[in-house]
Amino acid sequence: MIRYARHLALPGVGPGGQARLGEARVLIVGAGGLGSPAALYLAAAGVGTLGIVDPDRVELSNLQRQILHGTPDVGRLKTASAAERLSVLNPEVRIEPHPVQLDASNASELLGAYDLVVDGSDNFPTRYIVNDAALEVGIPWVYGAVLRWEGQLAIFAAPGGPCYRCLFRDAPPEGAVPGCAEAGVMGALPGVVGSLQALEAIKWIVAGGPESERSGGATRFESAVGRLLVFDTARLRMREVRPRRDPACPACGEARFRRRWVPARASAPAMPCPAAPDSPPSISPEELRTALEGLDPPLLVDVRSPWEWEVSNLAALGAIHLPPHLLDDPAALPPALDEGRSVVVMCRAGGRSLAVAERLRSLGFPRVSNLSGGLVAWARAQDPGLPVA
Repeated sequence: MIRYARHLALPGVGPGGQARLGEARVLIVGAGGLGSPAALYLAAAGVGTLGIVDPDRVELSNLQRQILHGTPDVGRLKTASAAERLSVLNPEVRIEPHPVQLDASNASELLGAYDLVVDGSDNFPTRYIVNDAALEVGIPWVYGAVLRWEGQLAIFAAPGGPCYRCLFRDAPPEGAVPGCAEAGVMGALPGVVGSLQALEAIKWIVAGGPESERSGGATRFESAVGRLLVFDTARLRMREVRPRRDPACPACGEARFRRRWVPARASAPAMPCPAAPDSPPSISPEELRTALEGLDPPLLVDVRSPWEWEVSNLAALGAIHLPPHLLDDPAALPPALDEGRSVVVMCRAGGRSLAVAERLRSLGFPRVSNLSGGLVAWARAQDPGLPVA
């Protein structure tokens, strides 16, 4: 009574709404920038069970926005750090950690154990997997996304509303859209969007579903179903898009067929996708280490931003820094780039470097490879002490 007194006094919640919160089971995908504020506010609100899916460990660069974790948590599993923090905030909430990668092989089973999903993932493959699995098990999911200064919010897969594929039929090509690691994100922005995700989840639970089914007592709730809210926090502006359910949508439309989009890295079996004829080969960190110790070591070309290079680099192994804009003027390329020498291009995670490797091959450098997983993979496999922002 004391803990939830402000809810009990609130029109639209009261004892009945608080009881529904206590009975609810919510799954949070990702204990990062969006998942942190969402989890904190859902736990504080008294949601009975919170599941948290995240396979990652806390890194120092996370702490600028991932407020579930602190400096002493660096290196710990995010699910363990999150469970400890949330239990301190509200010991009455049951925390179910899932330190696994959500993929096409386990999504339906995980989502099927909950009433609602709050998606705090930061990549397109996971969003499509969440969408398709939510449709399959019949629960809605609260979507949030952030990049630079802009955030987005919506509810998908709700009864009568559109799903994610109604707006974005298929994922963009890998590397076509930069992530927060490449483009940056204002740390407070995920706090805003993640808090709104928690608010939408609470409204959904308290009202017992979409506003068309039940109002919040004297308070009429309007949810983010059929609405995509876009926040431009740099200019302090918000606009609203009204997406509709697409009858031709392959996932939720009238002629839908049950298929689940499976990314290449998902653990579920998938047909291999042959590489394009001119696509540069990938090289693993282990293979690169062997090559560097050979008689003809490759030239390492780092195409990250100057500030990333300053934070950490492989200059001790002969790496050079190549800003991608130099590719617009082949004459400006550094002399170390020899057409006859083997070259390995690298960035933080392998997306930007793949595009540069393709460009170098088109400029007449045939022996170009891309470091698979970038410096993140290299640090994990070969140099755990290397800081990668």
